[in-house]
Amino acid sequence: MKKPILEMRGITKEFPGVKALDGVNLKLYTGEVMALLGENGAGKSTLMKILSGVYKKNDGEMYYEGQKVEIRGPKDAQEKGIAIIHQELNLIPELTIGENIFLGREPLNSFGKIDWSKLYKDAEVFLKKLRVNKSPKELLGNLSLGQQQMVEIAKALSLNAKIIIMDEPTDALTDKETVSLFKVINELKNEDKAIVYISHRLKEIFEICDDITVLRDGKYIGEEKVSNLDEDKIIEMMVGRKLTEQFPKVNASTGDTVLKVCNLSNKYVKDINFEVKKGEIVGISGLMGAGRTELAKTLYGAIGKDAGEVFINGKKVNINSPKEGLKEGIAYVCEDRKSEGLILGLSVKENMTISSLDKISTVLKIDKTKEDTNVQDYINKISIKTPSINQIIKNLSGGNQQKVAIAKAIMTQPEVLILDEPTRGVDVGAKKEIYDLINILKKQGKAIIMISSEMPEILGMSDRILVLHEGKITGEFNMNEATQEKIMKSAVGVREA
Repeated sequence: MKKPILEMRGITKEFPGVKALDGVNLKLYTGEVMALLGENGAGKSTLMKILSGVYKKNDGEMYYEGQKVEIRGPKDAQEKGIAIIHQELNLIPELTIGENIFLGREPLNSFGKIDWSKLYKDAEVFLKKLRVNKSPKELLGNLSLGQQQMVEIAKALSLNAKIIIMDEPTDALTDKETVSLFKVINELKNEDKAIVYISHRLKEIFEICDDITVLRDGKYIGEEKVSNLDEDKIIEMMVGRKLTEQFPKVNASTGDTVLKVCNLSNKYVKDINFEVKKGEIVGISGLMGAGRTELAKTLYGAIGKDAGEVFINGKKVNINSPKEGLKEGIAYVCEDRKSEGLILGLSVKENMTISSLDKISTVLKIDKTKEDTNVQDYINKISIKTPSINQIIKNLSGGNQQKVAIAKAIMTQPEVLILDEPTRGVDVGAKKEIYDLINILKKQGKAIIMISSEMPEILGMSDRILVLHEGKITGEFNMNEATQEKIMKSAVGVREA
């Protein structure tokens, strides 16, 4: 029977008002990838922060290479050979790629000065390993989000760690970058590294992982070999029940046209024409860089238009700012909740109501009772896991933060709701809750635009699909004719004959 390089036994962690981990176990094996799975709020990130020295456990034991150990901080974890690739980038845009990779561990010459030649030469080795075609002397801020994620991975590899924790490593990567990462993971397995892999993309689990460990509500559910499982079994372990339908699409009668877009153009999108009716979900698909988010931001007023017209309920509107967008009845849930959608230092309540204060205020002040009632109503309605409405939002899991971002938009009572990657970084159970909420809004007659990189989501939830390529609409399909092949052809600019 194989022995683990690392074993965590009965790990418990408490925060004020919440028990984040309750007797959790984890085993890691050399030359293997252990998937750590669970819904948002299950305790995955907390457990990894204990392993990487960010948090101290309240109870439990840890054994590393057969010896009982205590990890006293991030530096101690690094020295023991444990590296973590964070989901949220831990990089400095104003420094070069090489400086970011070796920050705090810069090689020194015989005079005690930084050996810049060695630093950049060594950085180049890790960039080549990850197939990143960039100079290590280039400023990190010039890179795309996906390329920055690869630098974060290079930084972890440079530690020559025995255990590497990857928290949602493909979340911002293109398909090509993901293929490169998987090749590196296989190389690391051959080097006898032990890898923890956290992902909500179940397809990746079957492609790259050997075993899974499942947590639910801060408790250990079990460890299984991936080869013994299928997707339904994994979901059942994660959520504690069978999900009878992954995409619970509902049929709703569509009404009048709410949003009409005519010849909309700027430097990101060209001659865009479409409309959305009451009770209709229009999905927008396309490859990264196709202009999907830019189209959404142009409609919302965050990016200016150069030409074209926008009509809401038959009335021509001229939207030049997000404030004007909200006033005209357009709400936008952005793809990057951390930097654009939420204010991390404020509470759940403050984040949820910040865009709709006019609806809960009298002439002189905010109606606090109404505010608290509305917020608690949404917390109950979409199962937001938080100790209270006053919890600081950065302390919530990513999926629960996303639910708050969506509730914030809905509370403005919009005519048009734009959802940009609404389930990114969200577990399967929370996805179902978000889909159910979208369906309620659809039945209420809201006009919904849903942008998604996940093809099953687009096909499973949309009534009509628009495909963008290089800022232009290259395909439009109703649900009777839409297929993955047709959408992909349009996404790469191949028009149907």
